Amino acid sequence: MPPPITRRELLAGGAAFAVVSADPVAAKTAPASSEAAPAAVPVDLKVNGKTHRLRLDARITVLDALREHLHMTGSKKGCDQGQCGACTILIGGRRVLSCLTLAVTVQRKEIQTIEGLAVSGELHPMQQAFIDQDGFQCGYCTPGQIMSAIACVREGHAQTDADIREYMSGNLCRCAAYPKIVAAIKQARAKMVGA
Repeated sequence: MPPPITRRELLAGGAAFAVVSADPVAAKTAPASSEAAPAAVPVDLKVNGKTHRLRLDARITVLDALREHLHMTGSKKGCDQGQCGACTILIGGRRVLSCLTLAVTVQRKEIQTIEGLAVSGELHPMQQAFIDQDGFQCGYCTPGQIMSAIACVREGHAQTDADIREYMSGNLCRCAAYPKIVAAIKQARAKMVGA
């Protein structure tokens, strides 16, 4: 039994058929398509304290490397345009939109994802605060919210409700759990900075 046809092969075949149907003479003189797969490059990603040696297309984003190659699906693909914050992770301690960051640009930098927050089965204070304050509904944005919230506290931008709202504004919650997210950040802040 032949292997199933891929979407790309179907579209390429359809395009070739359209060319032959429209102009059979041009089709005979057109060069054969030589669409080669992009060359893979070696990439070392240090994720949650462990180094992963991969061979990736140089155009692969950190988000796709995490999800498709390392099978770490905690970081979500929301808009894939850097507008929703669902893919937020920490790189070198700073919050980064992983859907806009190429994997080759962050080699050997410390990448922290939602999967790496709990230590020995104990949740990070921010994770626990989101549970205690019911800071999520559908949960899709929650990993990005938590990672951004940790950075917000570490950056010193969690002193007032207004500051929290301003510095968390890049993370959208379509369920509108914002008041509970603010409460969760305030709860975790007390444990994270010892206040």
